[in-house]
Amino acid sequence: MNPTPRELRPYLKSRPGAAAGSHGKRGYLRMGFELDDRGRSILRDLERRTPLIVQQELYFDEAMPEMPCVYILSSGGPNVDGDRYEQHFSAGPGACAHISTGAATKLAEMRCDCSALTQTFTLGEDAYMEYLPEPVIPCRNTRFVADTLITVHPSATLFYAETYLGGRKYFGAGERFDYDLLSVRLRARREDHEPLFCEKFVIQPRQLTPDRPGAMNGFDVFAEAVVLTPQPHADALYASTPAYLDRQAGVAAGISRLPNRCGVIFKVLGRESEPVKRIVREFCSAVRLQVRGRPLFDEFPWR
Repeated sequence: MNPTPRELRPYLKSRPGAAAGSHGKRGYLRMGFELDDRGRSILRDLERRTPLIVQQELYFDEAMPEMPCVYILSSGGPNVDGDRYEQHFSAGPGACAHISTGAATKLAEMRCDCSALTQTFTLGEDAYMEYLPEPVIPCRNTRFVADTLITVHPSATLFYAETYLGGRKYFGAGERFDYDLLSVRLRARREDHEPLFCEKFVIQPRQLTPDRPGAMNGFDVFAEAVVLTPQPHADALYASTPAYLDRQAGVAAGISRLPNRCGVIFKVLGRESEPVKRIVREFCSAVRLQVRGRPLFDEFPWR
């Protein structure tokens, strides 16, 4: 992550114990999916370094038996200050994959430095990938920065989702918006480096609370799903996904078009995580139906 984001510089201080990014604190993961000679997608390329763990691809989706499903695990518990994680995902021409995480990403309390994640997605011609991780939960005094770069072929489809909780609101007296910093950037481009869009949000609750009109305004969970896909699919998704506000259920959602005719972005607000996760999965299923003609598999009851 270079250069260092301006909002992060006050927190880049030396700390006692292991230095930032030292052994055991620099997780690395690279996964590359390709078609085999039978037309099934396989995890052809896998490199991992703890605390990030991937064991193998699974083929449990009966609707898409050719799609490998992979869950990212962590052996290190919550993210702590000084952690530096790097992830790279790619899908070759015609390949497909579903990627998730084994559990929510918890961001522990931090006294020095911060936790950082850098990741890239690269999709070739006619590739299809779903990235649907569990939520990120910031604890008190968390500092977290994430930077994601997507390189996508015009014929490929990427469903990219991320969900952030406002904190551990049921922990003790509650830690609602009690973290120091969330800095999240998402960029996309074509294979020739033509830029498509860039979205970034910086939240520093102690300087300006997100719990205000025009931002969270009483909600505790924020999720967004970015769908990079050919224009006919984007048009169909936009037309079939109305905005709505359900005060009784405590959720609100809406869809917008992305710049440069590259896809759509779907955003959800909620008071609890489960309804938000359900709505994002329903939208993911709608995307898969539109692009691949088959629905998303049912969520496992223990997740």
